[in-house]
Amino acid sequence: MRRRQRQNPQKGVALKEYNFTVFFEPAAEGGYIVTCPALPGLVTEGDSLREARSMAQDAIRAYLESLRKDGEPIPTDPKFSAEPVKERIRVAIPA
Repeated sequence: MRRRQRQNPQKGVALKEYNFTVFFEPAAEGGYIVTCPALPGLVTEGDSLREARSMAQDAIRAYLESLRKDGEPIPTDPKFSAEPVKERIRVAIPA
């Protein structure tokens, strides 16, 4: 997470910018499902990658505003030591 402070030209209020890693997973029915590892429970979606990005920004903004309202700290973006690994795992349970 990188923070940057800037002025909001409409209100004259200082804003902090945050950057978070998000994952875009193609959805079976089309579009993308978006998750953010730093923000547990944050899930959104969009019909296109562009819409999914916009939805992610809106969802992250709302999540951070909720944390701030509740007096909770804003988490940092996790540092990945390598790219995420994708694989299939087979499990069996009694029939």
